Amino acid sequence: MSLLEKLQDFFTDAPAEIVFKDEWIAYLQTNLPLYNQLPQELRERLHQKMGQFVASTFFEGCNGLELDDEMILTVSAQACILVLNHEERPYPELNTVLLYPSAFTTTSETVGPGGTILSREVKCLGESWANGTVILAWDSVRRGAENIHDGHNVTFHEFAHQLDSRDGDTDGVPLLPSQEAYQTWANVLGEHCNTFIDRVRRRKKTLLDPYGATNPAEYFAVATETFFEKPRQLKKKQPELYQELQSFYQLDPASWF
Repeated sequence: MSLLEKLQDFFTDAPAEIVFKDEWIAYLQTNLPLYNQLPQELRERLHQKMGQFVASTFFEGCNGLELDDEMILTVSAQACILVLNHEERPYPELNTVLLYPSAFTTTSETVGPGGTILSREVKCLGESWANGTVILAWDSVRRGAENIHDGHNVTFHEFAHQLDSRDGDTDGVPLLPSQEAYQTWANVLGEHCNTFIDRVRRRKKTLLDPYGATNPAEYFAVATETFFEKPRQLKKKQPELYQELQSFYQLDPASWF
């Protein structure tokens, strides 16, 4: 039986309230400082979400990376922080997480002159596919988790894309509860995204990483990183954006620090 299967069996057969092993909690305390900022109630809820996540997700190491429970739990914790207060099972459309030791190569295709398809190889730290697959570079996962104030977290970023793509489109608009919520999202995120793109084009300083100016989907993913890693700055400088993300995630990370 593989390590993953043992973990999955543990969480599948666990009682309603999962009791985390001390060594697992130690991984989270060491690898994920944000875990230490969570109120105790949210830590307990995170353990339950992680159990559901691991039990239903296939993890695979790539390019010779041998997975251990520390890797699986470090990824799972960050993914599940995003959905701590969502009622349903974490990421119901997700089925696979591929973990590389470091940056991996992927093929990017663009349409060139005359409709020709141009292909080039690019180095990536993470990818999210609408078919239910997330790909991550383990060293980047560790760096993103260890520094909780730099606004960069590849796991948050790629799993925000997973939330975004749940309605079939990765367009910066996740599943929302009502038509009114969609309208508010379009007004707030649309305005902030356009203003952000303009500032990036004019090379003005921005709180969010300039990569968010690529398109609305990347803006949402980058805004998510900032929401969880620079919540106080975001709440002070862009309160409407913070409030909209707070409403979606049903969390108030500014209160954790």
